[in-house]
Amino acid sequence: METRYFFPFVSFVCALLLACALYLQDTRGLMPCALCVAQRMVYWLLGLAALVAFLHRPRGIGRRIYGAALVALACLGLAVALRQLWVIHHPGFLCGISPEARLINALPLARWWPPMFEASGSCAAVRWKFLSLSMPDWSAVWFAVLAVLSALAFRSRPRRRPTGR
Repeated sequence: METRYFFPFVSFVCALLLACALYLQDTRGLMPCALCVAQRMVYWLLGLAALVAFLHRPRGIGRRIYGAALVALACLGLAVALRQLWVIHHPGFLCGISPEARLINALPLARWWPPMFEASGSCAAVRWKFLSLSMPDWSAVWFAVLAVLSALAFRSRPRRRPTGR
Protein backbone atom coordinates (compact mmCIF):
# COMPACT_ATOMS: atom_id res chain seq x y z
CA MET A 1 0.00 0.00 0.00
CA GLU A 2 1.37 3.40 -0.92
CA THR A 3 1.90 5.66 2.06
CA ARG A 4 -0.32 8.38 0.60
CA TYR A 5 -3.24 5.95 0.92
CA PHE A 6 -2.03 4.53 4.20
CA PHE A 7 -2.58 7.63 6.37
CA PRO A 8 -6.28 8.08 5.45
CA PHE A 9 -6.77 4.32 5.80
CA VAL A 10 -5.50 4.39 9.39
CA SER A 11 -7.66 7.43 10.21
CA PHE A 12 -10.71 5.71 8.72
CA VAL A 13 -10.11 2.45 10.60
CA CYS A 14 -9.70 4.31 13.92
CA ALA A 15 -12.85 6.35 13.32
CA LEU A 16 -14.79 3.22 12.36
CA LEU A 17 -13.62 1.34 15.48
CA LEU A 18 -14.57 4.27 17.71
CA ALA A 19 -17.98 4.49 16.03
CA CYS A 20 -18.51 0.75 16.62
CA ALA A 21 -17.61 1.17 20.29
CA LEU A 22 -20.12 4.01 20.68
CA TYR A 23 -22.76 2.03 18.80
CA LEU A 24 -22.33 -0.99 21.07
CA GLN A 25 -22.35 1.26 24.10
CA ASP A 26 -25.64 2.88 23.05
CA THR A 27 -27.44 -0.22 21.74
CA ARG A 28 -26.10 -2.96 24.03
CA GLY A 29 -25.40 -0.92 27.15
CA LEU A 30 -21.71 -1.85 27.16
CA MET A 31 -20.24 0.74 29.51
CA PRO A 32 -16.50 1.30 29.03
CA CYS A 33 -14.05 0.63 31.83
CA ALA A 34 -10.87 2.61 32.45
CA LEU A 35 -8.85 0.35 30.16
CA CYS A 36 -11.48 0.63 27.41
CA VAL A 37 -11.35 4.42 27.66
CA ALA A 38 -7.55 4.33 27.54
CA GLN A 39 -7.78 2.29 24.32
CA ARG A 40 -10.28 4.78 22.91
CA MET A 41 -7.84 7.58 23.66
CA VAL A 42 -5.09 5.72 21.83
CA TYR A 43 -7.39 5.16 18.83
CA TRP A 44 -8.12 8.90 18.81
CA LEU A 45 -4.42 9.76 18.96
CA LEU A 46 -3.56 7.19 16.29
CA GLY A 47 -6.28 8.43 13.95
CA LEU A 48 -5.39 12.05 14.59
CA ALA A 49 -1.67 11.44 13.99
CA ALA A 50 -2.49 9.67 10.71
CA LEU A 51 -4.79 12.52 9.67
CA VAL A 52 -2.12 15.13 10.43
CA ALA A 53 0.42 13.06 8.50
CA PHE A 54 -1.97 12.86 5.54
CA LEU A 55 -2.51 16.62 5.54
CA HIS A 56 1.22 17.30 6.02
CA ARG A 57 2.28 14.90 3.24
CA PRO A 58 5.77 14.30 4.63
CA ARG A 59 8.67 13.00 2.57
CA GLY A 60 11.88 11.27 3.55
CA ILE A 61 12.66 11.44 7.25
CA GLY A 62 9.30 13.06 8.05
CA ARG A 63 7.49 10.06 6.63
CA ARG A 64 9.56 7.76 8.80
CA ILE A 65 8.94 9.88 11.90
CA TYR A 66 5.18 9.69 11.35
CA GLY A 67 5.51 5.97 10.73
CA ALA A 68 7.44 5.48 13.97
CA ALA A 69 4.81 7.50 15.85
CA LEU A 70 2.02 5.32 14.41
CA VAL A 71 3.89 2.14 15.36
CA ALA A 72 4.53 3.46 18.88
CA LEU A 73 0.89 4.45 19.39
CA ALA A 74 -0.39 1.13 18.04
CA CYS A 75 1.99 -0.74 20.37
CA LEU A 76 0.81 1.37 23.31
CA GLY A 77 -2.80 0.50 22.49
CA LEU A 78 -1.85 -3.17 22.13
CA ALA A 79 -0.24 -3.09 25.58
CA VAL A 80 -3.40 -1.62 27.13
CA ALA A 81 -5.61 -4.19 25.36
CA LEU A 82 -3.35 -7.03 26.52
CA ARG A 83 -3.51 -5.65 30.06
CA GLN A 84 -7.30 -5.78 29.89
CA LEU A 85 -7.18 -9.34 28.58
CA TRP A 86 -4.95 -10.24 31.53
CA VAL A 87 -7.51 -8.73 33.91
CA ILE A 88 -10.31 -10.70 32.23
CA HIS A 89 -8.42 -14.01 32.49
CA HIS A 90 -7.49 -13.46 36.14
CA PRO A 91 -10.92 -13.16 37.80
CA GLY A 92 -9.47 -12.65 41.30
CA PHE A 93 -8.22 -9.24 40.22
CA LEU A 94 -10.73 -6.55 41.11
CA CYS A 95 -10.97 -3.66 38.71
CA GLY A 96 -13.99 -1.76 40.03
CA ILE A 97 -13.29 1.90 40.67
CA SER A 98 -9.56 1.59 40.39
CA PRO A 99 -6.96 4.36 40.47
CA GLU A 100 -6.96 4.17 36.65
CA ALA A 101 -10.71 4.84 36.52
CA ARG A 102 -10.40 7.80 38.91
CA LEU A 103 -7.55 9.21 36.80
CA ILE A 104 -9.42 8.73 33.51
CA ASN A 105 -12.61 10.29 34.92
CA ALA A 106 -10.65 13.27 36.26
CA LEU A 107 -9.36 14.16 32.78
CA PRO A 108 -11.12 17.00 30.94
CA LEU A 109 -12.03 14.58 28.13
CA ALA A 110 -14.41 12.72 30.47
CA ARG A 111 -16.28 15.96 31.14
CA TRP A 112 -16.22 17.16 27.51
CA TRP A 113 -17.58 13.95 25.99
CA PRO A 114 -18.76 11.58 28.75
CA PRO A 115 -20.21 8.85 26.48
CA MET A 116 -16.82 8.43 24.80
CA PHE A 117 -14.36 9.01 27.63
CA GLU A 118 -16.04 8.38 31.00
CA ALA A 119 -15.07 5.08 32.63
CA SER A 120 -17.97 3.42 34.42
CA GLY A 121 -17.79 -0.28 33.53
CA SER A 122 -15.92 -3.25 34.94
CA CYS A 123 -12.63 -4.22 33.28
CA ALA A 124 -13.19 -7.90 34.02
CA ALA A 125 -16.72 -8.17 32.59
CA VAL A 126 -17.16 -9.69 29.12
CA ARG A 127 -20.69 -8.98 27.95
CA TRP A 128 -20.22 -9.01 24.17
CA LYS A 129 -18.48 -11.34 21.74
CA PHE A 130 -18.26 -11.49 17.96
CA LEU A 131 -16.79 -14.57 16.29
CA SER A 132 -15.91 -15.79 19.81
CA LEU A 133 -13.68 -12.74 20.46
CA SER A 134 -14.46 -10.15 23.12
CA MET A 135 -14.09 -6.40 22.67
CA PRO A 136 -10.53 -6.32 24.14
CA ASP A 137 -9.60 -9.28 21.89
CA TRP A 138 -10.75 -7.34 18.82
CA SER A 139 -8.99 -4.22 20.03
CA ALA A 140 -5.74 -6.15 20.48
CA VAL A 141 -6.12 -7.63 16.99
CA TRP A 142 -6.68 -4.20 15.42
CA PHE A 143 -3.82 -2.58 17.31
CA ALA A 144 -1.52 -5.41 16.22
CA VAL A 145 -2.68 -5.12 12.60
CA LEU A 146 -2.15 -1.34 12.61
CA ALA A 147 1.29 -1.73 14.21
CA VAL A 148 2.42 -4.31 11.65
CA LEU A 149 0.98 -2.37 8.70
CA SER A 150 2.62 0.84 9.95
CA ALA A 151 5.97 -0.88 10.32
CA LEU A 152 5.73 -2.43 6.85
CA ALA A 153 4.47 0.74 5.18
CA PHE A 154 7.34 2.84 6.46
CA ARG A 155 10.09 0.24 6.28
CA SER A 156 10.07 0.15 2.51
CA ARG A 157 11.40 2.95 0.40
CA PRO A 158 8.88 5.01 -1.56
CA ARG A 159 8.53 4.13 -5.22
CA ARG A 160 10.16 6.52 -7.63
CA ARG A 161 8.13 7.73 -10.52
CA PRO A 162 9.58 6.83 -13.91
CA THR A 163 11.11 9.73 -15.74
CA GLY A 164 9.70 10.50 -19.17
CA ARG A 165 12.59 10.07 -21.57
